[in-house]
Amino acid sequence: MVRRLDVTGAGGVRLAAWEFTEERAGTAGSGVLLLHGLMGRASHWAPTARWLAERHRVVALDQRGHGRSDKPGAGPFTREAYVADAAAAVEQLGLGPVTLVGHSMGALTAWQLAAEHPDLVRALVICDMRASALGAASQREWQDWFRRWPVPFPSLDGVRQWFGDEDPWVERPNPARGEFFAEVMSERPDGWYPVFDPAQMLTSRETWVHDAHWDSLAQVRCPTLVVRGLDGELGRAEAQEMVRVLPRGAYAEIPDAGHLLHYDHPEAWRTAIEPFLEGVLTS
Repeated sequence: MVRRLDVTGAGGVRLAAWEFTEERAGTAGSGVLLLHGLMGRASHWAPTARWLAERHRVVALDQRGHGRSDKPGAGPFTREAYVADAAAAVEQLGLGPVTLVGHSMGALTAWQLAAEHPDLVRALVICDMRASALGAASQREWQDWFRRWPVPFPSLDGVRQWFGDEDPWVERPNPARGEFFAEVMSERPDGWYPVFDPAQMLTSRETWVHDAHWDSLAQVRCPTLVVRGLDGELGRAEAQEMVRVLPRGAYAEIPDAGHLLHYDHPEAWRTAIEPFLEGVLTS
């Protein structure tokens, strides 16, 4: 079962959070907060949340500008706002000390929260997020990519086809990627549009893409697992350096997986992270 919870984020922004519940014996277990990446939404975590909810209290957050949370025209979409929103979710929902599981930008939010508020965070899983700067060229590539989207899409099948096969960034057909983007579309009279504003996504990305984040990573004191897909955006050398920088870091990788490893390889993802989570959540 999934139920919606409302959180008041930084500046009064209304955030939608989703608690996944299962029949359990005994207590509700430790708190887990799942943070999606740029353009994602809480529902992308459903397979992960369901097995975690068998033993723990699990909440997935639609971050500002995403899903069913507010999309304030004036923002802000700063790192500080995203981190403050996550802290508000932990505090208002009584999840702390929480285990944070973050993908991509959500992983950066998670480790910045752990660095700034160590009392709120018990453990951390970083899924395919780099600590190094990506640079201005990367931001320009994203701007060009958004302009190529054939919006409005005629149907959800059209969404799946374009993102899974026709998108210039797709090297080989990837149906799971098409499904991922189908989940972030909504229908209007003339077709299907993203539930987010691409301009707001670029603004959000602008606040972290030019900077390296090694300093904040080194300040994370809780047990942390760095997970990468072999075909993802986080290379092995950088991932292993992240583990070295982390005071209590560990490493896992998933073969044949790309950036959306938690979504398109749910069983392998569970195999990679479950031993770590069981260790930190039952200790």
